[in-house]
Amino acid sequence: MNHLPLIIKREYLTKVKNKSFIVMTILSPIIMIALISVVAYLSQLNNDKVRVITVLDESGFVKNTFENTERTSYHVLENMSLTDAKNVAKETGSVGLLHVDKPHSIDDVSSHIKFYSEESPSLSLISDLESKLEHKLTEIKLQENGVDVAMINASKIHVNIAQESFAGEKTSKTDSVMKLAFGGAAGYLLFMFIIIYGNMIMRSVIEEKTSRIIEVIISSVKPIQLMLGKIIGTSLAGITQFVIWLIIGGILLSLISMLFGVNIQTPQQDMMQQTMANPELNMQVQDFINAFYHLPLTNLIIAFILFFIGGYLLYSSFYAAIGAAVDNETDTQQFMLPIIMPLILAVYIGFFTVIEDPHGAVSTIFSFIPLTSPVVMLMRIPFGVPLWQQLVSLLILIATFMFTVWFAAKIYRVGILMYGKKPTYKELIKWIKY
Repeated sequence: MNHLPLIIKREYLTKVKNKSFIVMTILSPIIMIALISVVAYLSQLNNDKVRVITVLDESGFVKNTFENTERTSYHVLENMSLTDAKNVAKETGSVGLLHVDKPHSIDDVSSHIKFYSEESPSLSLISDLESKLEHKLTEIKLQENGVDVAMINASKIHVNIAQESFAGEKTSKTDSVMKLAFGGAAGYLLFMFIIIYGNMIMRSVIEEKTSRIIEVIISSVKPIQLMLGKIIGTSLAGITQFVIWLIIGGILLSLISMLFGVNIQTPQQDMMQQTMANPELNMQVQDFINAFYHLPLTNLIIAFILFFIGGYLLYSSFYAAIGAAVDNETDTQQFMLPIIMPLILAVYIGFFTVIEDPHGAVSTIFSFIPLTSPVVMLMRIPFGVPLWQQLVSLLILIATFMFTVWFAAKIYRVGILMYGKKPTYKELIKWIKY
C-alpha cells in the first residue's frame, strides 16, 4: 500500500503545528521589518544632516573648486595658519580639514594635500574630494600648457556600441546587467532555500530517531516512502512559511508606513524623482524596462521551477540521509562539507565565470554536473542557452536525483535504527551494501 500521501500529510501538519515553527513564522518577519524600519529611520535622520568640510588652500589653485550641495557644505578659510584652521574645524564641528600646502609648482600640488579629522573619514568622502581636485588641477595644468580646455570638452565623444546577434536580435549592456541580476537572484534564492530547509529536514529526522518514534513507523512503511514523505512534507511547510512571511511582511510595511510615518521607500522614491528630472537617467531606466521585456520570461520561469525543484530535492535527500546516519547534530559536521562545497562552488562559478563567459567551457560543463547545474544553469539561461542543453541538464539532474534517493534510502533504512554508534564513511558504504 502506498503510504506516501499519509506521510506527507503527517509531516506537513507536524511541522506547521509545531510551536517553534509558528513562533519563528510570526517573529521572523516582525524582527526583519523592525530592523529595516530602524535603518530607514536612521537613514532619514542622516539625510537631513548636512556635513561640513573645512578647506584651507594655501596654494590658491583649488579654493574655488568646491560648491555647496544639499548634503555637503564647504567652509573655505583664508589667511590663516594650519594650527588655527584645525581649531576652527574642531570648533565648528566639521567632518575634517582639507589642507592644500603651498607647492613649488602645479606638479607638486598632489603631494602637498592632507585631510585632518578626529575619526577616519569614509572612503566615498575621500574619493569625492580626490575626484574634484584631480579635475581642477588637470584643467589648470592644461591651461598652463596652452591647451584650450573648452575645446577638449567640446571634442569629447561618448561611444555606446550597439549590439546585435547574427540573427538580428538587438541587445545592449543593460540587457547583460538585467540577465545577470535575474540569474544571480534565482541561483542565490535556490542556494538559501537548500541551506535553510535542508537543515530543517535533517533536524526532523534526528528528532524522530532519538525519540524512537521511527521504530513504530518503520514497521509498516517502506524507508524510501518515509524519506520522500519527510522531504516533500517539510518542503511544503517551508513554502507555507515563505508565503506567510511575504503576507505578514507586506502588511507590516504598510502599517509602519501609515502609523509611524517611516517611509521605507524614501530612498527609492528620491531616486525615482531624480531620475524623472534627469532625461539621461530617465533614458537609462527606460533601457532597463526594455531589457526586462527582452528577457525570455516564459523559458526562465519554467526552467526556474524545474531546476529549483530538482536541485532542492536532490540536496534534501542528502540531508535526510545524514540525519538518519547520526544521533545528534554535532555528528553531522563531518558529512556537511561534501554537501556544502558543491553549492559554494556553483555560486562561485555563477558569479565569476558565468558573468565573464556564460557559454565558455567551464560554465557549460558545470551547468551539466547535477550538483552544480541547478545554480549554474539558472544563471546561464538568461544569456540564451539552447533548449537541448537545458533538457539534457534537467534529465541528468532528475536521473541523479532518482539515484540519490535510492542511495540515500539505503543509508536511511539502516541508519534510522542504529543508535549509539558514531558513523564513518566506511560504515556508510557497508550500509549501502546491506
